[in-house]
Amino acid sequence: MIEQVTGAGVLPFTVQLKALLDQEARYQPKLCGLRIIESAPENGLRMTVKLRDFQVQDLLSLTQFFGFSLETFSLTVSLLNRFLAVMKIQPKHLACVGLCCFYIAVKTSEEEKSVPLASDLLRISQNRFTVHDMMRMEKIILEKLYWKVKAPTALHFLRFFHALIQEQLDAESKRILNIERLEAQLKACHCSFTFTKIKPSLLALSLLALEIEDEHECEPVPALREALDALRESLTVKAGDLVCVRELVAKCLAEYASTKCLKPNGQRLRWMISGRTARQLKHSYYKIAHLPTIPEYAC
Repeated sequence: MIEQVTGAGVLPFTVQLKALLDQEARYQPKLCGLRIIESAPENGLRMTVKLRDFQVQDLLSLTQFFGFSLETFSLTVSLLNRFLAVMKIQPKHLACVGLCCFYIAVKTSEEEKSVPLASDLLRISQNRFTVHDMMRMEKIILEKLYWKVKAPTALHFLRFFHALIQEQLDAESKRILNIERLEAQLKACHCSFTFTKIKPSLLALSLLALEIEDEHECEPVPALREALDALRESLTVKAGDLVCVRELVAKCLAEYASTKCLKPNGQRLRWMISGRTARQLKHSYYKIAHLPTIPEYAC
């Protein structure tokens, strides 16, 4: 995957950022395709926003069932968004597309020994297509995306920005920005179609802005605000645009916290597997780690 590092002896921040932004522009989903999905009626005949979001929630469940990393989930969402933006798929094919995007991400991000067999993946996910269907769909996805898999995701930017800001803070202030909390928030955002049209760098910046501006208003840290402003200027993001996306993030997280919201992978899953598969699975596979409640920190 794409890695960024900070500290002495590495490329300057501006060089690393430019390289990431150049890649980001090439991997952004096509807006025209996303708008077609956004405008589709809920009649079961066309791909819709709701179907996409349900599929991502299922993929998050699958990611956590296997104990795969957030990098794998973020890349899965990136691949799915990009493919949906270039292909008008029928709802009946969505599960196959989603599982293939997941499988591509797993083979890209995880260690080879952790990659499950396609047949086991099919059995565990309870999908009714075949391994041959998967292989055929995987080839279509890769061809339509020109075999460009390793896209810079919002997670890459979030960790990159977080590490940069932490370098500028004292030991006491470093505890304010909790990366685990920010990553949990990013999971919720990935499950919302709203953010498919927003650049990963801006989404990452908005998550940091919400944490700095809203969550710690009663404990202002000038260094945090200065670092955020410097990042915004480096990204050439207008202050008004950042405020708008920050509000979208706040709305998404508020809906996630609501008892009326179907939280990402909050549904209970029943996995139908054979005895042979059960013996092959790791013990940790049976511990389904649901998307945790985003922790609240008092001032």
